[in-house]
Amino acid sequence: MHYLLWRKFLTVDTNNYYGKISISDNAIRTVAGFVAMDCYGVVDLVSKSIKDSARELFKKESYSRGVTVNHIDNRLFIDIHCILKYGVSISAVAESLKKSVKYTVENFTGMIVDTVNVHVVGVRV
Repeated sequence: MHYLLWRKFLTVDTNNYYGKISISDNAIRTVAGFVAMDCYGVVDLVSKSIKDSARELFKKESYSRGVTVNHIDNRLFIDIHCILKYGVSISAVAESLKKSVKYTVENFTGMIVDTVNVHVVGVRV
């Protein structure tokens, strides 16, 4: 539990012309989640485990649910767990989701998004 409290306040730091900029993991998760929900075919974002789902029921930020951000040496690794609309091409939606999230987060943070992994948890009619 202590790890989760510590993990909540991690930031990504970058330096540029304007100085040092710190962006919280939660801000990056929210942007990635907002972009994911805007992609055609994505119905919802879900947590990867039941324990996370129970904890996130009481949180207000629904866009960061189901999104995990890790960073190593100014490179971001993003995992998105989602439910897709029934009847859409899973590979096409996943590829579109990867490109959209990568483009938007790179523009938002000024950092390189190394990988965007899309985990399709289910489909919904």
